[in-house]
Amino acid sequence: MADVRKGPVWAKIIIYLVMGVFTVLAIYPLMWLVIQSFKTTQEYMTSSKLALPKLWFPGNYPYAWKMAKLGTLLLNSIFYTVITVLSVIVLGSMAGFAFAKIKSKATPALHGMFIIGILLTLQSIMVPLFLMVNAVGLYNTRVGVLIPYIGLGLPMAVYLATEFIKSIPDALVESARIDGAKYLQIFAGIVLPMIAPVAMTIGILTFTGTWNEFMLINILASSDSIKSLPVGINRFAGALASDYGKQFSALVMGMIPMVLFYLVFRKQITKGVAAGAVKG
Repeated sequence: MADVRKGPVWAKIIIYLVMGVFTVLAIYPLMWLVIQSFKTTQEYMTSSKLALPKLWFPGNYPYAWKMAKLGTLLLNSIFYTVITVLSVIVLGSMAGFAFAKIKSKATPALHGMFIIGILLTLQSIMVPLFLMVNAVGLYNTRVGVLIPYIGLGLPMAVYLATEFIKSIPDALVESARIDGAKYLQIFAGIVLPMIAPVAMTIGILTFTGTWNEFMLINILASSDSIKSLPVGINRFAGALASDYGKQFSALVMGMIPMVLFYLVFRKQITKGVAAGAVKG
């Protein structure tokens, strides 16, 4: 990547202007959402959508938290997301190692079966997925939610991990095998530390997909003790009317974990996406 500190002054000005515009476009919707969450629904409907609240009303937050049971739903979302991310990273990386470094006649067929999963849309499998989950008695259970979440995250994870691990020299694996190491030992001791960038990429994709998932949780669970945060946020939207103040405050509370995730792991996210894109 070119260093913006080098080159003519006019080029620097253009680059910084473009970066500034994109920064404003990214931050402004978030700031607008936070500001609107402090308006009552009546004020939001009658005042300018760009105006600050005439009277800042923080009562939307505790009301939305209690009415939609966001505390329980938030814990459920955290549980589903953490378990799904860890499972997809570990299982996807192990499968990628097997497909990339363990030669077998069945490898191309098995790898192809995983990759086909990338082409499947959620809408195309919702009905059969619901029937299967219900048939095995896992409807309205956390296990019945986690298994599809992990399964839907694996195709992309296996693809990214396989392509990344192919770039690791075969000599490392072969020398470890000559020394008597088993494949699981090679994966844990040699491969796993080297695939941190692609593991971060897989984690980012899985985290955002699981945290924001709405349709699947609606058909796999009927109890509030099982559902996740997006379901609670949607309760403030109706076909005829919406409680905008409460809905905006619920959206802000649902957005906070995503923002914290980025702030904490921003350096790893940048490195992971860049490395994953180059290797993939």
